[in-house]
Amino acid sequence: MIDLMEIEHLLDYGCGRNLSLQKNLKPERQFRYQCYDPGVPEYSDPPVPAELVVCIDVLEHVEPGCLEDVLDHLEELTEKVCFATVHTGPAGKNLPDGRNAHLIQQPAEWWLPQFTDRFRLQGFHARGSQGFEVVLLANDYNSRLGAVNGSC
Repeated sequence: MIDLMEIEHLLDYGCGRNLSLQKNLKPERQFRYQCYDPGVPEYSDPPVPAELVVCIDVLEHVEPGCLEDVLDHLEELTEKVCFATVHTGPAGKNLPDGRNAHLIQQPAEWWLPQFTDRFRLQGFHARGSQGFEVVLLANDYNSRLGAVNGSC
Protein backbone atom coordinates (compact mmCIF):
# COMPACT_ATOMS: atom_id res chain seq x y z
CA MET A 1 0.00 0.00 0.00
CA ILE A 2 2.89 2.36 0.80
CA ASP A 3 4.44 1.84 -2.62
CA LEU A 4 1.19 1.64 -4.58
CA MET A 5 -0.21 4.86 -3.13
CA GLU A 6 3.19 6.59 -2.97
CA ILE A 7 2.75 7.20 0.74
CA GLU A 8 5.21 9.68 2.22
CA HIS A 9 3.93 9.65 5.81
CA LEU A 10 2.55 6.72 7.84
CA LEU A 11 1.12 6.92 11.34
CA ASP A 12 1.21 3.71 13.39
CA TYR A 13 -1.71 4.38 15.74
CA GLY A 14 -1.35 2.22 18.85
CA CYS A 15 2.18 1.16 17.96
CA GLY A 16 2.97 -0.50 21.30
CA ARG A 17 6.42 -0.82 22.81
CA ASN A 18 7.90 -3.23 20.27
CA LEU A 19 7.12 -1.27 17.08
CA SER A 20 6.41 -4.57 15.34
CA LEU A 21 4.85 -2.87 12.31
CA GLN A 22 7.95 -0.78 11.69
CA LYS A 23 10.15 -3.87 11.96
CA ASN A 24 8.05 -5.78 9.41
CA LEU A 25 7.48 -3.13 6.75
CA LYS A 26 9.56 -3.61 3.61
CA PRO A 27 8.42 -0.93 1.14
CA GLU A 28 10.56 0.05 -1.83
CA ARG A 29 10.12 3.75 -1.19
CA GLN A 30 11.21 5.87 1.74
CA PHE A 31 8.55 7.39 3.98
CA ARG A 32 8.17 9.05 7.35
CA TYR A 33 7.14 6.60 10.09
CA GLN A 34 5.33 8.18 13.05
CA CYS A 35 4.65 6.21 16.24
CA TYR A 36 1.71 6.93 18.52
CA ASP A 37 0.55 5.04 21.57
CA PRO A 38 -0.93 6.93 24.54
CA GLY A 39 -0.05 4.00 26.82
CA VAL A 40 3.67 4.14 26.00
CA PRO A 41 5.28 7.33 27.38
CA GLU A 42 7.94 7.64 24.66
CA TYR A 43 5.25 7.48 21.92
CA SER A 44 2.48 9.44 23.65
CA ASP A 45 3.07 12.87 22.08
CA PRO A 46 0.02 13.97 20.08
CA PRO A 47 0.33 12.72 16.51
CA VAL A 48 -0.05 14.81 13.37
CA PRO A 49 -2.22 13.76 10.42
CA ALA A 50 -0.74 11.28 7.95
CA GLU A 51 -1.61 10.02 4.50
CA LEU A 52 -1.82 6.45 5.77
CA VAL A 53 -2.94 5.61 9.29
CA VAL A 54 -2.48 2.00 10.40
CA CYS A 55 -4.32 0.72 13.48
CA ILE A 56 -3.60 -2.97 14.00
CA ASP A 57 -5.34 -4.90 16.81
CA VAL A 58 -5.86 -1.76 18.87
CA LEU A 59 -9.54 -0.84 18.85
CA GLU A 60 -10.75 -3.92 20.71
CA HIS A 61 -8.57 -2.81 23.66
CA VAL A 62 -10.20 0.63 23.95
CA GLU A 63 -12.46 1.32 26.92
CA PRO A 64 -16.01 1.17 25.48
CA GLY A 65 -16.82 4.68 26.71
CA CYS A 66 -13.80 6.06 24.84
CA LEU A 67 -14.32 4.34 21.48
CA GLU A 68 -16.23 7.22 19.86
CA ASP A 69 -13.41 9.63 20.73
CA VAL A 70 -10.73 7.24 19.46
CA LEU A 71 -12.57 6.70 16.15
CA ASP A 72 -13.06 10.46 15.79
CA HIS A 73 -9.34 10.89 16.41
CA LEU A 74 -8.53 8.35 13.69
CA GLU A 75 -10.81 10.24 11.30
CA GLU A 76 -9.07 13.54 12.09
CA LEU A 77 -5.64 12.02 11.54
CA THR A 78 -6.36 10.20 8.26
CA GLU A 79 -5.51 12.26 5.19
CA LYS A 80 -6.02 9.45 2.64
CA VAL A 81 -6.39 5.92 3.95
CA CYS A 82 -6.81 4.11 7.24
CA PHE A 83 -6.00 0.40 7.46
CA ALA A 84 -7.38 -1.23 10.61
CA THR A 85 -7.65 -4.73 11.99
CA VAL A 86 -10.01 -5.70 14.78
CA HIS A 87 -10.07 -8.93 16.76
CA THR A 88 -13.67 -9.77 17.59
CA GLY A 89 -13.23 -12.46 20.24
CA PRO A 90 -11.57 -12.70 23.64
CA ALA A 91 -7.86 -12.14 24.14
CA GLY A 92 -5.63 -14.73 25.71
CA LYS A 93 -4.82 -12.30 28.54
CA ASN A 94 -6.73 -10.53 31.27
CA LEU A 95 -6.16 -7.08 32.70
CA PRO A 96 -5.05 -6.72 36.33
CA ASP A 97 -8.69 -6.03 37.30
CA GLY A 98 -9.74 -9.39 35.83
CA ARG A 99 -11.42 -8.12 32.64
CA ASN A 100 -10.43 -9.65 29.34
CA ALA A 101 -7.85 -7.52 27.52
CA HIS A 102 -10.25 -7.25 24.57
CA LEU A 103 -12.66 -4.84 26.19
CA ILE A 104 -14.88 -4.70 23.10
CA GLN A 105 -15.83 -8.11 21.72
CA GLN A 106 -18.32 -7.39 18.98
CA PRO A 107 -18.83 -8.92 15.51
CA ALA A 108 -17.90 -7.14 12.30
CA GLU A 109 -21.55 -6.21 11.76
CA TRP A 110 -21.34 -4.09 14.92
CA TRP A 111 -18.01 -2.50 13.99
CA LEU A 112 -18.70 -1.60 10.35
CA PRO A 113 -21.21 1.20 11.09
CA GLN A 114 -18.67 2.65 13.55
CA PHE A 115 -16.26 2.99 10.63
CA THR A 116 -18.72 3.99 7.90
CA ASP A 117 -20.00 6.87 10.04
CA ARG A 118 -16.52 8.38 9.63
CA PHE A 119 -14.95 6.86 6.51
CA ARG A 120 -15.83 5.32 3.16
CA LEU A 121 -15.35 1.57 3.24
CA GLN A 122 -12.94 0.60 0.48
CA GLY A 123 -12.26 -3.01 1.47
CA PHE A 124 -13.22 -5.64 4.02
CA HIS A 125 -11.62 -9.02 4.71
CA ALA A 126 -12.84 -11.43 7.37
CA ARG A 127 -10.11 -13.30 9.23
CA GLY A 128 -12.37 -16.10 10.44
CA SER A 129 -12.53 -16.30 14.22
CA GLN A 130 -9.64 -13.81 14.38
CA GLY A 131 -11.75 -10.80 13.36
CA PHE A 132 -11.39 -8.67 10.24
CA GLU A 133 -9.42 -5.99 8.47
CA VAL A 134 -10.71 -2.90 6.70
CA VAL A 135 -9.37 -0.34 4.27
CA LEU A 136 -11.06 3.00 4.86
CA LEU A 137 -10.85 6.15 2.77
CA ALA A 138 -11.01 9.61 4.27
CA ASN A 139 -14.40 11.08 3.35
CA ASP A 140 -12.79 14.03 1.60
CA TYR A 141 -10.03 12.02 -0.10
CA ASN A 142 -11.48 12.43 -3.62
CA SER A 143 -11.98 16.16 -3.14
CA ARG A 144 -8.35 16.41 -2.05
CA LEU A 145 -7.32 14.53 -5.19
CA GLY A 146 -9.40 16.91 -7.30
CA ALA A 147 -7.75 19.93 -5.73
CA VAL A 148 -4.32 18.45 -6.38
CA ASN A 149 -5.19 17.48 -9.96
CA GLY A 150 -6.98 20.75 -10.67
CA SER A 151 -10.34 19.08 -11.43
CA CYS A 152 -13.74 19.04 -9.75
